[in-house]
Amino acid sequence: MWIVIKFDKKKLDYLKKDFKKKFSKELNYYIPKIIIQKYQKNALVKKEQNLLDDYMFCYHEDFKKTGSLNKLKFLRGLKYFLEGFYQSQEDIKNFINVCRNLENKRGYLSQNIFDLKINSNYKFSSGPFCEMIFKIIDLQKNKIKILLGNLNTTISKKEFLFKPI
Repeated sequence: MWIVIKFDKKKLDYLKKDFKKKFSKELNYYIPKIIIQKYQKNALVKKEQNLLDDYMFCYHEDFKKTGSLNKLKFLRGLKYFLEGFYQSQEDIKNFINVCRNLENKRGYLSQNIFDLKINSNYKFSSGPFCEMIFKIIDLQKNKIKILLGNLNTTISKKEFLFKPI
């Protein structure tokens, strides 16, 4: 069963070690990550960022047992368990599968995970247009025609990360 955990970013290694001590079988962790590119002092800087900030998914068969989570409440680095994960198992599995399908060879999300809509505004999170706002004019299979200020251009869906505003 998958659970959603809010963790302290500085103590993630402690949390993983404590999980290994509590459970005999190996746990599966999943933290979706993206690479953000920003301009700082006229240089393009790449920075790794968790997509869900300080939340992660954790899978173990013993989580189905009602008392198993009570012995985990006071682990180092654990803030809390997100409520409602029992009812949302299918949604969690679908989200993890979508993220894993969009990962590149290095394990980072490479494509946009949002549904794109024509005439909607988005903001670039990577590339030379980082932090710029654009409007989608036309959608094709692997390309997007955008309006960036007064400039019409076509970009590849796979090369850039962007988010809706």
